[in-house]
Amino acid sequence: QEIRKVVQALEQTAREMLTLLQGVHQGPGFQHIPKKCQKAREHFSTVRTQMESLKTKFPADQYYRFHEHWRFVLQRLVFLAAFVVYLESETLVTREAVAEILGIEADRERGFHLDIEDYLSGVLTLASELARLAVNSVTAGDYSRPLRISAFINELDSGFRLLNLKNDSLRKRYDGLKYDVKKIEEVVYDLSIRGLNKEATVGVGGEK
Repeated sequence: QEIRKVVQALEQTAREMLTLLQGVHQGPGFQHIPKKCQKAREHFSTVRTQMESLKTKFPADQYYRFHEHWRFVLQRLVFLAAFVVYLESETLVTREAVAEILGIEADRERGFHLDIEDYLSGVLTLASELARLAVNSVTAGDYSRPLRISAFINELDSGFRLLNLKNDSLRKRYDGLKYDVKKIEEVVYDLSIRGLNKEATVGVGGEK
């Protein structure tokens, strides 16, 4: 019961952050990315407080006994942290960095930690969100972003191909990554057909 209460609070914080970050998909949302990321970072301080509370609700050596209670919300929080870091720097957040953002450990031996499969699930959710962002970028007239997203997702896909995924739910999630790659490739191809990718490439070069 005590664990459930804290998990519900974490779920509420995660919902608020998701609502906030969904704003980047709207037309003028791209201009407000830094502000939205900053606000999301403030929410993560609430998450860290809630995590501290969760750690006190069960014996440290019984993490996996109660893992199912917070597994889903933890994966959602990993995705949100990964999305914020991507929007800020267009890089993939490491498991260690996510653990730090959430106020938990990366190392299993040190107590309440970020399980590797929870981290990978969160990253796969990020891929779906970026596929959606690629489509909405074109609508907003930002033609260089889909090219950068495409390069990022292809690299991510290559990384996942190296893994021997035994977990069934994680395997199913990984199968979804293939569709995300295809969806983004279609966006890039469409830009190419319309001659907009040349304009985008010039824009990318100019930014550098």
